This record gives sequence, structure tokens and C-alpha cells, in this order.
Amino acid sequence: MDSASFQFVLFGLAVAVVSNFSRSPVWRSTVLAVASILFLALLSRSPVAFVPLAGFLLLGYGALVLLERGISRSLVFSVLAVVAAYVWLKKYTFLPEGIFLAFPFFTLGLSYIFFRVLHLLIETGDGSEKRHVPFFAYLLYTLNFTTLVAGPIQRYDDFARDQLAPHPITLSPGQIGLQMERLVRGFFKVNVLAMLLHAVQEDGIAQLSQPVPMGAKLAAAFRLAVVYPLFLYANFSGYIDVVIALARLMRVRLPENFDRPFSASSVIEFWTRWHMTLSNWFKVYVYNPLLLALMRRVSSRAVQPFLGVLCFFVTFFLIGIWHGRTSEFVVFGVLNGAGISINKLWELAMTRALGRKGYLALAKNSAYLSLGRGLNFTWFAYTMFWFWGSWKQIDRIFASLGVLQWLEVWTAIWVSATAVLALWEWLRGLLLSIRISSGPVVTSGYARVVYASAMGVIAFIITVLLNQAAPGIVYKAF
Repeated sequence: MDSASFQFVLFGLAVAVVSNFSRSPVWRSTVLAVASILFLALLSRSPVAFVPLAGFLLLGYGALVLLERGISRSLVFSVLAVVAAYVWLKKYTFLPEGIFLAFPFFTLGLSYIFFRVLHLLIETGDGSEKRHVPFFAYLLYTLNFTTLVAGPIQRYDDFARDQLAPHPITLSPGQIGLQMERLVRGFFKVNVLAMLLHAVQEDGIAQLSQPVPMGAKLAAAFRLAVVYPLFLYANFSGYIDVVIALARLMRVRLPENFDRPFSASSVIEFWTRWHMTLSNWFKVYVYNPLLLALMRRVSSRAVQPFLGVLCFFVTFFLIGIWHGRTSEFVVFGVLNGAGISINKLWELAMTRALGRKGYLALAKNSAYLSLGRGLNFTWFAYTMFWFWGSWKQIDRIFASLGVLQWLEVWTAIWVSATAVLALWEWLRGLLLSIRISSGPVVTSGYARVVYASAMGVIAFIITVLLNQAAPGIVYKAF
């Protein structure tokens, strides 16, 4: 049962209906626990495969209890133990193969469990949170089936506020309608848009490996580079739409993970809009503490602005290598760290050259914003090769064209992305300006019913006619 499939949506809706039989937190938590266990059982039929996961959860909870009771005051040791266990279970390739477990075991969702466990340890160990987390609540939080596979990453307090509250949040008919519309939208993104974009990507790869005219190869390279970011967005944000809607129907509010990322005009802004719960987690637990520690040790005002550049690089390098255990993701991390660091250096240089007010005025210029959007999309598309490809695939793709031809491709992508995204922003603004008494026409209830119905019918017809599963949720691999 893959995420965002018919089966997963029906499973989630059934759980939501049963969960609402009673508003008692005991009932709702019991339903979530049974559903999460059943979901795990449907993903793997081997009980032995869950032993390492159970061990990881017990390690995390044991460290949490020791920190809560003051028995262990070493937060660093607890965090390192959890990180070491995670790296070992994920089988990072820099470790010798002989130390890994020999039998196949379940790791799906481990990366997101890892973030939740570390969050609890850090918040408890540094004394900022005074609370006791019962073992049952800990398991509900870490194994919640709506966030298990690929997030979003939710704070424990936010989860407990809704799931464990004596009086759950309201669920009006209007809210139900909005969540059903979001379910349809997410299902359409994953099972129609992502599937079609994936087919275009596969075609581009095939074209580059065949003896076709140079014009056809340039077009294939253009399609391949452009399509994957769009595919990944449709695939991942569609899944997020589905699970946020299902959780809300269960009276739990999950955090948003996307905010129109391709509208970002810089790499820094992009990561405040793309996979927001991941970048926010790293901001809170890596970037901010690292920057604070460095600023305490460096008193030079001339140097301090550049400390942020260093912290950006370290943070986004770690985000890159979190995505995978192979050397391709090391390069992905370096590229992400380099992109955001260069962006920060550019901001510092322009502020020095133009002054703060001058740079702020430039940053609001429509042409500057459009060029920035196009450049950000182009850079993101470039980094994505190390996200989805192996070294063999990457070498073959880049060897299919010469350096000058690739420069033509990337220039064409920048120009095209600049024009298309500017047109999209203008069109969006125009549509939102058409208003009725209740607000913009395109966001009214009537419009939502129309386009949700259309997407639902199209998704149903295409999935039935093609009779093939959509590509799996990419982020479930991490």
C-alpha cells in the first residue's frame, strides 16, 4: 500500500471515520495506535524486520527518560548515540559492510522518526521543555501513520495539543469539504501530474542515450533538467496534501511543508518555501546553535557577517547528506551548501555596494525578482541530478553533450524559467484580483468544487485506463 494510492486514501478515510466515533482522547489515541500498527503490518509481513526499528525507538526513549529524570546529564552523548544508531541502520557507505545487520529489516520512515526523537532529546536535555512524555504518547508521536513515510516533521507539543487534548479541535462541515478537496488535489498531483512528468523524464533519458540529431539531444536535455523538479514537487507536495487532509479529518493539524517554492527569487528564500519542516528543523537545531556558538568566539564585526555564510554551508550540506547514504548525496550536500552560501555572499556584497536601502529597493524590482526566480529554478534543477541519479547515470547524461551545448541548455532553462514564472506570477495576481463579496473567485467554494470534481474525474479515468501505479513517493526513500 503506497502513500497517496487509492488504498492509502481509503485506509486513511476509514481511520478518520472511526476516530470520530468519540471525542475522547483515549478513543482517538487507541484508533491511531491500531491504525499505525496495521499500516506497518501492511508494509512488511515479517515481524523480525521490525526488530531494529523497535530497538531504535527503545534507545531513543531510554535516553529521553534518563534526561527527564536527570540521571544522565549528557545531552551530547544521548544525541550521538541516536545519530550513530541511525547511520548504522541506514547503512551509510562510508562504514564497512561487515558491521551491518545481515538480514533484511524495515527502515521506511526511519529518517523522520530520527528527527522526532532528536527533537525530544534536545528540547528535554537543554532544559527548555519541562514535561514527561509517556511511552504510549512517544510511540503515537513517532509512529503516527500520517507522518511516518515522508513527514511532515511535527513538533511533539503541537502533536500532543491536538491528539491528546481532552477537547479536540472542531471539525465542521466546511472543514470536511476543504479537506476532501485537498485530498483530491493531492491525489491528482501524485497519480496524474507526477506520473506524466515521470514519463517525460524517462523519455528524456532515453533520447540522450540514442544516436539522434544534436537538436533533439539539446531538447531532451532541456526536458530532462526542467521536468524533474516539477515531478518532485508534484510527487512530494501531493503526498503532503493527502496526509495533512487525512490528519485534519482526524482532528490533528500537521504543519505545512510547501509554500509555492518556485515563486522564490533566491536560494535562501526557496528553502523557506520547500520542505519547510525539514529546513526549519535544521535552522532550529543546527544553524542557530552553530551561529550563536561561533559569534561568542569571534568578536570581529568585520568577520561576523561571514559566520552566517559558513553556518549556511554546514547546515545545507547536512541537509544534502541526510537525503542519502551514498557519495552522490555528498555532492548534493556540497552543491546545496554552496548555492545558499553564494546567495548570502551576494547579499552581503550588494548591501555593501548599494547600502541597505539601495539593496532592499533592488530586491523589490520586478525584473530583478524575475531573473532571480529563473536562476533559482535553474540551480535547483542542476543539483537534482545528484539527487535522483547514480554516478553512472550522471556521467552518461553529461557526456552525451559537450560543455558548450550544456551551457546552451542551462542558459535556455534560465531564460525560459524567468519568462514562464514571471508570467505565472502575473496571471496568478490577475486571477486573485477578480473578487466577489466572499473573496477571490478562484478560491471560492464554488470554484473549489468545480476544479476538485474535474481533478477527481481525470485522476480516476487516467488511473483506471492506464492501470498502472504512479511512481512511489520519492521522499519515502529517505
